[in-house]
Amino acid sequence: MIAPQIFLLSPAHCGGKRAAVLLNDRAAFPLAERLRSVGLTLGEAFSFLSGLYFRGKLTYAGRFARPPAGCSGVQVITTDRGLIPADATIGANDLRQFGAGDISAELPQYRVPLQRDLARLEQFSAQVVLLGSVASNKYVDLLLEAFGERLLFPSDFVGRGDMSRGGLLLRAAEAGQELAYEPVAGAVRRGKRPPKLAPRPRRAAQA
Repeated sequence: MIAPQIFLLSPAHCGGKRAAVLLNDRAAFPLAERLRSVGLTLGEAFSFLSGLYFRGKLTYAGRFARPPAGCSGVQVITTDRGLIPADATIGANDLRQFGAGDISAELPQYRVPLQRDLARLEQFSAQVVLLGSVASNKYVDLLLEAFGERLLFPSDFVGRGDMSRGGLLLRAAEAGQELAYEPVAGAVRRGKRPPKLAPRPRRAAQA
């Protein structure tokens, strides 16, 4: 029997130029207009802010999540609200508040809500896969405290930059081939940069 599996996604940067474009009250492109009116899913908003990397994480996690009953299979780490399901709806004010916070275990506004939500996840019998950087301790220390050896990450992330990780995840999702994982605890988190990904094959034009 295949074990349940939950993905935790590192967040997009909400205080940069792309955030300013999306939050511009005069912006007329559909995504910005929808954010101001009915809102966007967190996944949609962060995919716009982060581009290929977050889109790769979101697509891959949606493809391979196997959540237990009563639990979202794709959850996003935030600066001030702990974990939020990727399909939760947010508005412009939510995005501004994310951008005003920072990710540091020294900050209670980040640490306390995240610890609360991690404690809730601990009750589920599922392996937890982090799709985010394991080279720093921004996320890893708190997640290891909660899950220990149950916390996994894709082995192929080591040495790759954000864009390479995003491309890798999109290719794996499209091919339906799940990556190999290993426990974060005791893993080599930094390594030699691997060769660049081969260009994705062009799809044949439809007749």
